[in-house]
Amino acid sequence: MYLVIGKTLLAACIITLVSWLSGKKNHLAGFLTALPLTSLLALAFSQAEWGNSNQSVEYAKSIFFAIPLSLLFFVPFLFATKWQLHFWTCYLSGLCLLFLGYLIHHFFLKS
Repeated sequence: MYLVIGKTLLAACIITLVSWLSGKKNHLAGFLTALPLTSLLALAFSQAEWGNSNQSVEYAKSIFFAIPLSLLFFVPFLFATKWQLHFWTCYLSGLCLLFLGYLIHHFFLKS
């Protein structure tokens, strides 16, 4: 139970710090967000919790192939100014593209 609480608090602190920093130094916040912080934490937590190295390696491989596909979320934001898109239009379009990326990921990595 303490592991769950510790993981939750650490993740919440990191998210809170980066979101707060985005209002102060958005370039630094963007860089920190782009770091694979979630992956670093999740891989370590998974290994600590389950102790299965093979499972952790497969998990890491899945993350590796998912990263480029997850960038699909940001594509609408790249065209926001040019096409005069509002934030929520970009956000929802990005979610749709992210779902498409998940389907591609699932198709190629399914067991």
